[in-house]
Amino acid sequence: MNNVTVQSPSLTYQLLDPLVIEDPYPFYRALVSDAPVYQVPGTEVYLVSSWELIHQVLKNQKDYSANLTGILVTGANGQPELFDFTQFGGTVDAIANADEPFHSVHRKLVLPQLNARKVAVMEAEVRDWARNGVQKLVDAGQGDCVGELANAIPVKVMARLVGLPVEDVDQLLDWAFSGGDILAGTATLDRMLELSVSTGEMSDYLKRHFDARLQRSAAESPDDVMGELARGVREGLISQQDAVSIIIVLVGAAGESTSSLVGSAVRILAEDSALQHRLREQPQLIARYVEEVVRLESPFRGHYRAVLNETQLNGVAIPASARLFLLWAAANRDPAIFSKPDTLDIERHNTNEYLGFGHGIHFCIGARLARLEARVILEELLQQTSSFSLDGAFSARHVSSIFVRRLDALQLNLTA
Repeated sequence: MNNVTVQSPSLTYQLLDPLVIEDPYPFYRALVSDAPVYQVPGTEVYLVSSWELIHQVLKNQKDYSANLTGILVTGANGQPELFDFTQFGGTVDAIANADEPFHSVHRKLVLPQLNARKVAVMEAEVRDWARNGVQKLVDAGQGDCVGELANAIPVKVMARLVGLPVEDVDQLLDWAFSGGDILAGTATLDRMLELSVSTGEMSDYLKRHFDARLQRSAAESPDDVMGELARGVREGLISQQDAVSIIIVLVGAAGESTSSLVGSAVRILAEDSALQHRLREQPQLIARYVEEVVRLESPFRGHYRAVLNETQLNGVAIPASARLFLLWAAANRDPAIFSKPDTLDIERHNTNEYLGFGHGIHFCIGARLARLEARVILEELLQQTSSFSLDGAFSARHVSSIFVRRLDALQLNLTA
């Protein structure tokens, strides 16, 4: 067993305990209450869990960098340890992990393909994919919602927007999940080596596609993310490697975050027939429901920040060599901000204060798209069924990760 603990008056939690990973919320409550800035023993990684303190970090870009320079992994003794990318000459600094002024350059290149008009155009195709996926489940009377809907559709959507072949969705999905596995905290060093091979394969695949795009003239290039990034390379705004890194981040985020959101939204409904009935009767509430699911079951549990200067946070001295792990999922249930934080409440007045899509300049660039995908999938699922429930023959388990809240599978029984 791991020895990383948080002490509370009555409970002791272990960071990488499988039971804590499956249900982290008692652990998060203890952190927010007793140790909102908590050093993971044996490492220079600090968990930051309260809503207020996370906002302090996000506002202070002088001392805290979004660059991904190190992550927690599972050491040979089963305890968390820091895997320092800088020792190998590596840092992830593309779009979500970039600081200013580079972040703004990356974001401005990608944003035109994720604006309201572009996302609205995607709705018809998303609905076709969702309708077909739901129909397969309904015809069979049972099946894995994650495999048919939550996993495949977000990567198809991102492939279409980026300019990659949609028929490569299975390979793209595997690569996207490998990227998430790197950040899971549960990977051993041997597993990290395996995952690095997968990441290298993805990088080579994307580089080939991007090289081909660069060979086209601007007039010949389709109107998609790769086209915008190719323009950025031609104009000297970014390097070719920057462009590939940005695409890696976009595909990975699409696979992990939207899959997590859809899976959680369906699971909650499958366990609550009254809520299903309400949303069938009042489908205009589905969008509000999606927002509350993002708060309650944050798709990304947290993100890292690299500490640039020795500083203090909540009275805790933080050395310049440290990393912070900002726990969105804990802050989204902070009782100082949200009343009855562990309860799903579609009528909640301040749901928009959650951190499920990040905050500030690093607010998720694909949030509009994720909301649309989740809403459309839920609309189709509710329209095509009179009821659905969890299949008791299978357990609804989450992947072993401190980074994402994604269901490995979600077996349903469905009635038309």
